Amino acid sequence: MFRTRRSGRTGAVTTPGKPAGSAARRPLLFVGAVAVLGFLGVFFAWPVLAILHRGLRPETALVLVDHGTWRIVAFTLGQAAASTALALAAGMPLAYLLARVRIPGKVLLRAVITVPFVLPTLVVGMAFRALLGTAEPSVSAIVLANAFFNVAVVARTVGGLWAQLDRRAEDAARSLGAGPLRTFGTVTLPALRPALWSATAVVFLFCSTSFGVVLVLGAGRYRTLETEIYLRTVRMLDLSGAAALSLLQLAAVLAALAVAALARRRRESAGGVRAAERPARNPRGAEWLVVAAGGAVLAALLVPIGALLVRSVSSRSGWSLAGYRALSGTGDGALGVSGWQAALNSLRTATDATWMALSLGVLACLVLISLRKRWTAELMDTALMLPLGVSAVTVGFGYLITLQLLPGDLRTSPLLVPFAQALVVTPLVVRTVLPVLRSVDERLREAAATLGAGPWRVRREVDLPLAGRAICTAAGFGFVVALGEFGATGFLARPEAPTLPVAISELISRPGELNTQMAYASCALLMLVTAGAVLVIESLRTDSVGEF
Repeated sequence: MFRTRRSGRTGAVTTPGKPAGSAARRPLLFVGAVAVLGFLGVFFAWPVLAILHRGLRPETALVLVDHGTWRIVAFTLGQAAASTALALAAGMPLAYLLARVRIPGKVLLRAVITVPFVLPTLVVGMAFRALLGTAEPSVSAIVLANAFFNVAVVARTVGGLWAQLDRRAEDAARSLGAGPLRTFGTVTLPALRPALWSATAVVFLFCSTSFGVVLVLGAGRYRTLETEIYLRTVRMLDLSGAAALSLLQLAAVLAALAVAALARRRRESAGGVRAAERPARNPRGAEWLVVAAGGAVLAALLVPIGALLVRSVSSRSGWSLAGYRALSGTGDGALGVSGWQAALNSLRTATDATWMALSLGVLACLVLISLRKRWTAELMDTALMLPLGVSAVTVGFGYLITLQLLPGDLRTSPLLVPFAQALVVTPLVVRTVLPVLRSVDERLREAAATLGAGPWRVRREVDLPLAGRAICTAAGFGFVVALGEFGATGFLARPEAPTLPVAISELISRPGELNTQMAYASCALLMLVTAGAVLVIESLRTDSVGEF
């Protein structure tokens, strides 16, 4: 006999295994999915397809068989692989410190580790230029800078899983005579493999699409697919070549996203290796070697930051604050507005991009946790991640071609740049909030539904409060990422309203010591704002906050 139970509403009957209000949820789920996918369709898929349609011609095949193209592909993949390997080697000791070692000031430690990841890539490039003391192109500088940028991804992703591993398996191996290295290789490392694969895929994706770092440190001599697309689109107006390169880049991105999705699935299914998180402990014996390695990596992360701060107050004649003072002017005519006005433009566009991305990202998360078919959720999740891997220049140029067809011609709207930045920030919101919503006990939702709450009231009263800190974290990270976004912004920002990263790019491209000092001063200000935002975010952090 099939039992039923009644909810708090008169006559509302639900069956076991089906939450109350599931029938009412379907129209709302459809509306939410249409809103999310509609935004992606209008502001991402349409512009990208428009560029590909205009660029894909018979002569496009010539670009794909050209030896120069494949040299760029080889350099892109090679530097990304080297940067990923270095980031993994540097991030593992930091992951251990975050997961297992009791140290004072862990909030500050997490902030220091995270700051490089959210710094604008132009600032990272300028920091390594200041550190090396030369503007000469360098492959090693590109690899170091990309690794510096992505160490936090490894440390936070791997450290999050490492803190949850059941230590009893390690204790059993040690009691049977296995040494620390053998225990790590046979017990810990296999358990960490899902997080390692996920971190590797994400870092490789970021390194292969690196723009600001390669633009500053490659100096035109070393080019990746991302910078080559920029060169062909902006300077050569070669849409055919840019479209061909965009297809190659998209193929690489899809492969990386597939690896990351598989790793997340394996991580979610690896419940047998987890236990309640134990408190961190003081290091013992050989663990001090790992602590020392982590301390060395931490010090290395601070060196480029220190070099940039020193360079911002330096001139050929000694210490100088001329760069900071000149931000109130235009610096040798390089800018049409003051540096402070550019900073205000950055704050304004970043704020708009953040509320857009937060609205879209949280709605997307609510839709994803409501989808019953896993393959549908995976497909939608992948679609949300795609903007991370498609050239921002391609998206920006596509806006100029397509958005004129919409009512009001958004090409002249002050929201044009925030729309492009929101595409970059939304995946970060999803990756931060979605794991928290998926961890909510389904029984809480069923209890609220049984008491008469409708589907969206359940989300509002149960899910959103539990995910509140994760949402705040996503908003903070999204804001600092939008603050430093340069790829699409550099293409779309109007000359009379540049953002600070666009102003920095203009300043470093013009001759004159004052312009250079202004560029470094602007970088220092961006970095300090970023560091402050990360400290605030970390003070809100809980162990349930999602990974990168």
